[in-house]
Amino acid sequence: MSGASTAGPVQDPSHRDRPSHRGQASDPTPPTGPLQALLGGDDSDDGAPTDLVRVVDTPEARVRHPSDMLGMVVSALGVALVLVLSVVAHATTEGVTEDVQNFSTLLARILFVPVKVLEGLVTLFVPAAVLIELGWRRLGRQVVESICAAALGLLLGIVMTLTISYFGSDELVRGLSVFTDGTWQLQIPGYVSAIAGLLTTAGPRTRRRTVRWSWNVLYLSLAIVLITGQVSLPGVIVALLLGRLAGQAVQYVSGVRSERAYGADLVAAVRRAGFHPTALVRVRDVSAVVDDDAPGDAPAPPEDPVAAYDAEGDVVDAPPEGEQALPPAPTTADAAAVALTRAGDNRVYALLTDDGAPRRDVVVLDGDRQVMTTVQRLWRALRLRGLEGRASISLRAAAERTALLAYAATAAGVRTQRLEGIGVADDSVVLVQEHARGAVSLRDVAAADLEGARGDAVLAEAWEQLRRAHDAGLTHHSLTLDVVLVHHDERGEPHVWLTGWEQGEIASGTLSRRLDLTQMLALLALRVGARRALASAVSALPDKEIAAIGPLLQSVALPSPTREEVRKAKGLLDELREALVERLPQADVQPQNITRFGARTIIMLTLTIVAVTVIVTTMNFEEIASAITEANPWWVAASFAFGAITWFGAALTFTAFSPEKLPLWRATLTQMAGSFVSLAAPAGIGPAALNLRMLTRRGVATPMAVATVALVQLSQFVVTVLLLVVLSVSTGSGGLIDLPSTTVLLAIAGVGVAVVATLLVPQVRRWAWEKARPTLEQVWPRLSQMIGQPTRLALGLGGNVIMTLGYVLAFDAALAAFGQELNLIDVAVIYLVGNSVGAMVPTPGGLGGVEGALIAGLTAAGIPASLAFSVTMLYRVVTYWARVPIGWVAMKRLESTGDL
Repeated sequence: MSGASTAGPVQDPSHRDRPSHRGQASDPTPPTGPLQALLGGDDSDDGAPTDLVRVVDTPEARVRHPSDMLGMVVSALGVALVLVLSVVAHATTEGVTEDVQNFSTLLARILFVPVKVLEGLVTLFVPAAVLIELGWRRLGRQVVESICAAALGLLLGIVMTLTISYFGSDELVRGLSVFTDGTWQLQIPGYVSAIAGLLTTAGPRTRRRTVRWSWNVLYLSLAIVLITGQVSLPGVIVALLLGRLAGQAVQYVSGVRSERAYGADLVAAVRRAGFHPTALVRVRDVSAVVDDDAPGDAPAPPEDPVAAYDAEGDVVDAPPEGEQALPPAPTTADAAAVALTRAGDNRVYALLTDDGAPRRDVVVLDGDRQVMTTVQRLWRALRLRGLEGRASISLRAAAERTALLAYAATAAGVRTQRLEGIGVADDSVVLVQEHARGAVSLRDVAAADLEGARGDAVLAEAWEQLRRAHDAGLTHHSLTLDVVLVHHDERGEPHVWLTGWEQGEIASGTLSRRLDLTQMLALLALRVGARRALASAVSALPDKEIAAIGPLLQSVALPSPTREEVRKAKGLLDELREALVERLPQADVQPQNITRFGARTIIMLTLTIVAVTVIVTTMNFEEIASAITEANPWWVAASFAFGAITWFGAALTFTAFSPEKLPLWRATLTQMAGSFVSLAAPAGIGPAALNLRMLTRRGVATPMAVATVALVQLSQFVVTVLLLVVLSVSTGSGGLIDLPSTTVLLAIAGVGVAVVATLLVPQVRRWAWEKARPTLEQVWPRLSQMIGQPTRLALGLGGNVIMTLGYVLAFDAALAAFGQELNLIDVAVIYLVGNSVGAMVPTPGGLGGVEGALIAGLTAAGIPASLAFSVTMLYRVVTYWARVPIGWVAMKRLESTGDL
């Protein structure tokens, strides 16, 4: 939806600070020609009218608030947390529910209306009242959105109820159930989710009277049904969170009515800042900037509509009688303003005033954009050491922080855009600041201007501006190619501007200043190369500061735009380290740990949360306990011991195929740690990732490490197939005379069909080759090396045999624990086929898929279904669940020694 609104300056000074509450323009005058929303030049035309303001813009009628997306994530995490607590803290939640239900007798005496009637009134009248108010305000689209949110909330409540009833453990179901009519009944009230979704989308409590009292009525009714024992406390919380999730999802997908200042409101905010505008033109980000002498080469941004409004905000189709026409629309691109739009996620306008003063820039901070800015700043402050942890939550606080840093930078003598005024309108704050006339961002500076002595002067000036800021205790924290501006005066001398101080810090520490130096060095290296950038730093900084930059030359120290550019310039950071060592041989360039936590910490925390969630919500502890107590304890111990041997077998293969010498004990610990990682990764992926990590930590090049891990996995597949063949030939009473069992015949038939399909069907053959070719290309160089080392090759294959036989024997011991017996080849086929099929399920450790496949295989082999279930559960406990704590201990041990 496009529109434009313009308000003219008020002739009466008493009207100067009066805000305009009028809506957006519905009848703008059509543009007289193509208009670029980039303003060049410094002066408005002589004789331009002073009672009208030209606004060139495309207002956004609806916007997607990042806060809605954040709210969806928080609601989803809240639901997961409540589900876990309903099981872990079941006694507590059940006790709270029972305590409040003790008031049910007293409540029954007080209430004159039955609870069911009250519930019906809430369900019917609350939505009706809210929808009537929205209709009265002529918010038809919001009516539809509210109804959709209610329907989605109801659907989520039903789906959650069905999912938990069918797939949830008994403890989880019990935690969300209430005791009614002698039985436990799962209760997640869907009508609560529906109403919560409707109220979330209908609008904020502060602006909708019916929404405000409807939330109060809903909470009151929920307290009543909770006291009367119709629903559990976790069930109520889950229903509310599902409703919030539904409402925020609808808001994010459809967008909400924009509360940003546009048109007349924007002009009013500029007036409050102390200026009388004659034109406000939206600056658009374009891919290139050209000189004023060749405007036709500039890319044409989207055409913005133009409208004129009088001082009261009414549309003026033509200038009033006796007034001159509006000043002509600007058509030249301006590099400094474009850089300003790229440097921050804010709206930027070019401002002309009626006093003939040079043009200024207007930066508009919108409240709906502050949530993500705050989250990003908090994340960076939490992750990196030495950064200020406080963040501006509200729009006003963000504007005050930006203004404070701008004033401080100006006072420090840094060449930056001077802040000249601040104004507020609707959910926006406007910052009127000096325009960097004639400046170009470092990204857009011509290569010729960065060569020779002319370029050296630019580099020296950039370091000088940063030094001035640091001398005053200021740090920038977000140095990118778009915040460093360059312009040359009439004598050709360069001047550098440092803009975009929003993320800066006052009274900063040593580490913060060194991070700034690292960022400046990296972005200069992007334009002039590593060695020349370092030479400029050496000329501007003492050796002590240069040496301190070395350990900080890592991507995490750079802001996101600079980090992306550095990644494209492959090897740039390595070149900087090499150049630094050449200049200062005594300098230490080993990366310093500047993060409070990294990817490894996040992965460990995620694994722990997933482990607890999976164990609590999916395991049926009663059935598992029953299966284990009925089993022969000696065979249970034997099954666990055979399973533990697999760690040694996998470690033996890993050490044999490794290009670097690995201690067998450390390799075994790595395989143990894989048992913990498998809680959050599909089968086989977690151990392979740990093997790769251990190799790279020991200095093995990444391509070689990948080839080694791929060779380990390929050898496991080959050994598994060969082991099946050997077992089928060597077992049985008559060798080749007796026919193999039905299980073996079915497995051989399946393999034969797959081979025939691969060889005869071109499409299948091509698909198989495309899947296998990357692995073969990775493995072949390493495999060719191993062929020349037969001892290590045999050792690696022997480790795979030990690992595979360990799992097969553990499965066979689980059968023996319940007094069951099958031919070893049948046990091997059932395990190998069942584990392979189950591992295809993309769940952590193949959960669900492996169990189902093993139970089906045992049942097909003649084991009763009840015993097949018990055998499978016992086997998974001793080879999967019981190994998780051991894997966690091994993981922590390897982390403490630096192997992972």
